[in-house]
Amino acid sequence: MSAAFRRYVGIDYSGAQTPSDSLKGLRAYMAPHQNTDPAEVLPPPSPRKYWTRRGIAMWLEDLLREDVPTIVGIDHSFSFPLRYFEVHHLEPDWYVFLEDFQRHWPTDEAHVYVDFVRHGLAGNGAARQGNPRWRRITEERCKAKSSFHFDVQGSVAKSTHSGLPWLLCLHRQLGDRVHFWPFDGWDVPAGRSAIVEAYPSMWRHAFTAQGGMTSDQHDAYTVAAWLQRADHDGLLRAALHPRLDPAEKAVAQVEGWILGVGSA
Repeated sequence: MSAAFRRYVGIDYSGAQTPSDSLKGLRAYMAPHQNTDPAEVLPPPSPRKYWTRRGIAMWLEDLLREDVPTIVGIDHSFSFPLRYFEVHHLEPDWYVFLEDFQRHWPTDEAHVYVDFVRHGLAGNGAARQGNPRWRRITEERCKAKSSFHFDVQGSVAKSTHSGLPWLLCLHRQLGDRVHFWPFDGWDVPAGRSAIVEAYPSMWRHAFTAQGGMTSDQHDAYTVAAWLQRADHDGLLRAALHPRLDPAEKAVAQVEGWILGVGSA
């Protein structure tokens, strides 16, 4: 079975500080083909030593404009539990959700911290709160933390609340060039690039950290390495089609799904 993609990108995300701050915890690794280990992608030379969230989004936009089928795994939640949609009377449509979320949580705007919105200093987060007890089906299946579980070790809440507006930005800029899985469907069209939600903890044990890697570097490396190996081994196709009944699949196209959860 031939590989569906020609490049594999893993991003370990960070919700710290503002979109323009250089963040040590924000890392990107990329592998071009089967026989090449993922290598770290460094930001363009500037006074900032590390990537910014804005910089990562701009880099991804340029990368995904190229005519090279690429799959990108990012380690924050791409959507919220169905309960959130019900409580806030939102249409069960992912793109409607992203637009609504960005209006209330404008964490892609200059000088905006996630905590500024949480504490009423920017946006209108009070009108779009979630409950830490709410979890998506996929989070329950792999025992991941809720997207609303702030201020605890291993939390993805800040990463999620800072990252969602950038997914909207990429969609606006790239349109049909990129398949947001599974919201655009469980099948990624041949030749199309894709962006998926990844959970490095599921795969970290299979990939040894190279000398001197931080945990953030290892997580980004792990995602890129797993995507590369799975695509060439045929496991990626199974991961893109998890074992779900029709009702669960319908919910997952609103809530999103962590790649690899529930696959054969």
